Amino acid sequence: MFSEKDINQIELKGLTLEKIQKQIELFKTGLPFVNLQSAATIGQGILKLSDEEKESFIELFDKRRNNYSIIKFVPASGAATRMFKSFFSFIEVYNPDQETVNAYINRTKESALSVFFVGLEKLPFYKIVLSKIEEKYPDFHSVSTDKQRFLFVKTMLDIDKLNYGFFPKGLLPFHKYKEHIATAFEEHLFEAALYASSNKKANLHYTISEKYKDIFDDEFKKIQTIVERKTNTQFEISFSYQKDASDTIAVTIENKPFRLEDGSLLFRPSGHGALLSNLNDLNADIIFIKNIDNVVVFKYENEVSEYKKMLAGILMDIQTKAFEYLEKLENKLISEAEILEIAMFLSNKMNVVISSEFEKYATEYQVDYLVDKLNRPIRVCGMVKNEGEPGGGPFWVKDESGKVSLQIVESAQINKKDKHQKEILKNATHFNPVDLVCGIKDYKGNRFNLEQFVDHKTAFITMKTKTGKDLKALELPGLWNGSMANWNTIFVEVPLITFNPVKTVTDLLKPTHQVK
Repeated sequence: MFSEKDINQIELKGLTLEKIQKQIELFKTGLPFVNLQSAATIGQGILKLSDEEKESFIELFDKRRNNYSIIKFVPASGAATRMFKSFFSFIEVYNPDQETVNAYINRTKESALSVFFVGLEKLPFYKIVLSKIEEKYPDFHSVSTDKQRFLFVKTMLDIDKLNYGFFPKGLLPFHKYKEHIATAFEEHLFEAALYASSNKKANLHYTISEKYKDIFDDEFKKIQTIVERKTNTQFEISFSYQKDASDTIAVTIENKPFRLEDGSLLFRPSGHGALLSNLNDLNADIIFIKNIDNVVVFKYENEVSEYKKMLAGILMDIQTKAFEYLEKLENKLISEAEILEIAMFLSNKMNVVISSEFEKYATEYQVDYLVDKLNRPIRVCGMVKNEGEPGGGPFWVKDESGKVSLQIVESAQINKKDKHQKEILKNATHFNPVDLVCGIKDYKGNRFNLEQFVDHKTAFITMKTKTGKDLKALELPGLWNGSMANWNTIFVEVPLITFNPVKTVTDLLKPTHQVK
């Protein structure tokens, strides 16, 4: 199937022929849907803390944080294209000489445009766009309102003007303060000083597209002194890129390698699961994970950070106990009562479903079993109550061997044609806001190899097109889905204030993104 030229191309990407053949096999066999056992709910897989418990975990974190190395990991690779989806269509098809903007909105049902134009002056980049318009269109103020609106969107998106749609999302103007405009990149620094710092130092690691490295560097140089002075924190910023070796091969509808016009193989980026490799390169005791667009204006930052500290306090508490137990198990000097105590800890505190055969095992096998279950990376994940339709979220899942575990599941992984599975999805009470605190070291202080804890069967196959031809693409198991399937998992309810993503540009008009 592959020529010598193909093999060279594969190896140049840092891939192996064996890996590519396994990927093609996955296209042929298809990937199974996950088998939902039930939704994780309060008391059944999701912790709900009282105010006193919350405060005690925050206190624990604040007391111990300076003894830990901490990194905040921010996936920030994406361009802002999806934020402006409706607006690209608008400038492509709308003609201000032929209909009003309101008529266009009514005809196309693009309600986002309506919200956008009503809140125009509250957008953080309003004056930047206006100033660019005046430079490019001197007669702007004498044309009709409809034409003005059209020119506003055009200036915001045109490649030769502000080109916001192809800007990295992390560097777009997000929040307008009295004296300056802040990007999401900057807001992450302020937040990190509050909860992801240790000994007045904060380490942040952003995954970005390599072509944006210089503008991220420039932005940091521009704001570093001010942010460090305001937060009394020293920042260490690092970047990494999605690796070529994480790309996957594309195939035709017949599962043959998809070839470009020059005969070369087509490889595609494999989704956020590819970032597991970047996460695996980091060295810290505690890693916070939060998406680039999930930030708030300054007045809400303290409230948001309290919940991050709470999650980290839970991690510290659980991990300390797990490490104590692992040391006891390693020494083999352990009583029957202690074996039972550890099994109860795994079951009650770490949501591990213990085998029904456990009590029948000989003592040495019980010890091996407990070590295997305890000695894994740990993730403590905030979960938000569903508001409306449930999407991806926390579920109890049964694998092919009958083992049940807590997982974060995307709705695309669920067979919605199966009545029972659809019913479980419908009963989900919480969703996943991507709010994780991770412990990636073992009880001896060694980093786990995170690649060993992935469930490779949770990859996705999606349909795409290239040069007008249909193709199948493979996405690796999602970073917080299948890539962490074999971690120990604790879900904790957090309030909606912690979830403020900017999926469309009009989200910037919500209260948590507005200073006044």
